[in-house]
Amino acid sequence: MKLRKVTAASAAVLALALAATACGSDNDKDSGSSPSGGSKKITIGIKFDQPGIGQKTPQGYAGFDVDVATYVAKKLGYSANQIQWKESKSADRETMLQRGDVDFIAASYSITPEREKSVDFAGPYLLAHQDVLVRADDNSIKSPSDLNSKKLCSVTGSTSAQNVKDKLAPKANLQQYPTYSACLTGLQNGAIDALTTDDSILAGYAAQSQFKGKFKLGGFKMTNENYGIGVKKGSDLKAKINTALEDMVSDGSWKAAVEKNFGPANYKNEPAPKIGDVKS
Repeated sequence: MKLRKVTAASAAVLALALAATACGSDNDKDSGSSPSGGSKKITIGIKFDQPGIGQKTPQGYAGFDVDVATYVAKKLGYSANQIQWKESKSADRETMLQRGDVDFIAASYSITPEREKSVDFAGPYLLAHQDVLVRADDNSIKSPSDLNSKKLCSVTGSTSAQNVKDKLAPKANLQQYPTYSACLTGLQNGAIDALTTDDSILAGYAAQSQFKGKFKLGGFKMTNENYGIGVKKGSDLKAKINTALEDMVSDGSWKAAVEKNFGPANYKNEPAPKIGDVKS
């Protein structure tokens, strides 16, 4: 009789231990966000406020970078509903990667020697250029030098407009607005004559339904901006993402994403860059 009681008690303890182990396994599976750790989720940094590139909308997330990141995540073994999107503002990107807040960042993230000291880059996956956006009926700006005496807009703190004023059109009347959307409003109502930043970003804004046919790109290609996918320094994700980007180009998905996000603005994009080929 005493033996049966001991056996029953032991069985109860064993059952509780097994239950606790099972619960622990589920919790371990859900914790963390590193792809190499077997997580159910992957955390990706994007812009939330750049139409055509990366934008948070009532319907979800949209833009070229979103399409690229979603394709890469799928190649890494994650479905779209396993992606956690995180806003990555320009000034925060290196810190977010170093802290492990995200697994990778695709956010109009130009590869530069200075940034490569802090993080690694896969890609590039898009070669953009600094350009200007003007009103569709304005034929007075045919080259960067035509910006002299024109009202040139960019966002406060941006180096784009200052680059034009310093090197290409020293007599340009530089106007700094808080957002690109404010610059667009000024361009539309005639308060400014041109908006400058990366051509991909300009094309994304111009492709919005409310702006179709109202603006055009200058096509000046004033700088090279090699967009890469940022990862933590030394991460083995770099090689895996590079393979995914090559697949995206070869199966036609890259071209389809360009046409989908930039096509309405008649964006004359560069061919898909080769991995590791960073244009200076």
